[in-house]
Amino acid sequence: MDKTISYVHSFKWGFQQIKEIHKSTVLINKNNILNNIFFIFLGMKRNVLIILFLLISGILKAQDIELANEYFKQGEYEKAKDIFQKIAKDRNNVRLIHANYIQCLFKLKNYDEAEKYLRRQIKNNDITGITFRADYTALLEMTGKFVEAQKEMEALIDLAARNEGTIYELQDFLYKNSKTDLVIQLLKRGREQARDENKFSILMARAYLYNGQKEQMIEEMLKYGLVEGNADYVKATFQDNLKTDAEIEMLEKALYSKVQRFPTEQYYANLLIWHLVQQKEFSKAFIQTRALDRRLRQDGQSVFELAQTALVNKDFKSAIQMYDYVMKEYPQGQYYIYARRNALFCKEEVVKTTYPVNITDIRALIKDYQSLFSDLGRNIKTMEALRNAAQLYAFYLNEKDTAITVLETAIKIAGSDNAFRDRCKLDLGDIYILKNEPWEATLLYSQVEKSQKEDQLGQEAKLRNAKLHYYSGEFDLAKEILDILKKATTREIANDAMQLSLLIQDNIGLDTSEVAMQEYAKVDLLLFQNRNDEAMRALDSIFEKYKSHSLADDILWLKANTHLKVNEPQKALEDLELLRKNYNFDILADDAIFLEAKIYEEYFGQKDKAMELYREILQKFPGSIYGAEARKRFRNLRGDTIN
Repeated sequence: MDKTISYVHSFKWGFQQIKEIHKSTVLINKNNILNNIFFIFLGMKRNVLIILFLLISGILKAQDIELANEYFKQGEYEKAKDIFQKIAKDRNNVRLIHANYIQCLFKLKNYDEAEKYLRRQIKNNDITGITFRADYTALLEMTGKFVEAQKEMEALIDLAARNEGTIYELQDFLYKNSKTDLVIQLLKRGREQARDENKFSILMARAYLYNGQKEQMIEEMLKYGLVEGNADYVKATFQDNLKTDAEIEMLEKALYSKVQRFPTEQYYANLLIWHLVQQKEFSKAFIQTRALDRRLRQDGQSVFELAQTALVNKDFKSAIQMYDYVMKEYPQGQYYIYARRNALFCKEEVVKTTYPVNITDIRALIKDYQSLFSDLGRNIKTMEALRNAAQLYAFYLNEKDTAITVLETAIKIAGSDNAFRDRCKLDLGDIYILKNEPWEATLLYSQVEKSQKEDQLGQEAKLRNAKLHYYSGEFDLAKEILDILKKATTREIANDAMQLSLLIQDNIGLDTSEVAMQEYAKVDLLLFQNRNDEAMRALDSIFEKYKSHSLADDILWLKANTHLKVNEPQKALEDLELLRKNYNFDILADDAIFLEAKIYEEYFGQKDKAMELYREILQKFPGSIYGAEARKRFRNLRGDTIN
């Protein structure tokens, strides 16, 4: 025991002395180091000396490598080479210095020494010498021996492909030397060796991506997702790397092909549905989702969820198809009531946004709602339908008192559902604006603001109060509220607040009386009240007065939309073309082009003209909010109906 303690103390003392010497000897002669260390050894035991010799040799080797690497970093390749050359004499040290040593020889164009060194390492390392053989092919290329280099690389690929570890090693070398085509060759050879067509699929996808072969990348990513069950990673990869129309179309064709070849494989169907939803192609997505629903007996759940997504994205016609399917196929199912109610809502939105609004269609909707209430009752499940029916009575049939009665019924049904009750109060406020009773309206809006001040509904109430101030010509007060709402958590509210705030900011102060803005706000109120004829006459009047005012483009935009509401698409086109011609520098430029394209497509059936305008949005306004819809419409008009 005492002997062991003595060894330990001797070792610690000796090692401490060596450390003190090493701290100050980074660049001094090694003979001086050894002379100093020799005197330390004189008083030490034999066993401890053996350990210290091993330790010292390791310290000296590390010191040499550190010094050589420092020279290499500083570009002093000749000095670095001399040290590396000495270290490389011990084959056990080669792996520690190889990368920098061979680069030194290459940079110094010392090709003879590089060849001798590499041949020696290849001989000594056999199968483990993949890196040395790879560098040898690089040397052959540098010296103009391209045929030999090619033969050597082919042999090396055959060798590396036999083992997964060496595949990774050679792959890294090839990437560093920008030889992605050879990475693909290596991985294919590895597959042949493994006799597995799906092996290395994620590596193949990466190689094809780097090589610019997107179609092959898609194929390999689809394989990877199927084998590994990682569809989320596949989706993220496609989103990050497929950006152009051609690439997106390439993915769609590949997915359709997979679904047709493997109709029972749910993985491909789900990916196709996901892709179509990303492109807002809800009608096409419905075809695939319906097929899955029938095959897997999903009770309409996936179709209903897709319909909800279409509704949120305002593709009401597609949503109606899906809700109708759920109602027809599953009349006793858990989604029936919700599908019936939402289908009515979607039909209502289609009627309200098809200009001019057909009053006969509105009355048909009222009958549908009454049938719904008759079948399902007036209760919690149908109270949202009551709200919708009340709005139809108020805004389209001019039956405001009936609308108020319906809303009061809905409020009673709501019970403790404060959020629904407050939404009904907002509706009541809107109806009082229709009745030209702004004080009643602001009282209701303010109640909701107070009741829901921490919620989105409170922000909506605040926005309506701001609009009421705007209608009344109280622009400073309206803008004060709108500027707060620009930071709203809900994007739609924030965007509406931003637009109205900018409208006020850009158009007051140019004339001290703010007359133009007051007249414009009054027209906005007439349009809210569905008094379209009065609004149209007022717009014609104020445009003539304010052609040179900053409001001119906004007036034209409002005129165009109002002409559409009263079924005058040709006049709407004239306003839009005038807006683009004289005010194309303003922020409404892409809005005008998109609306023009829709009019040519939907009212006049001029596909070529519509396609030209949709293309213009994609090319001139790549960040436009209409980009996705313009692309979808353009592709449909072009005939890209992949099924």
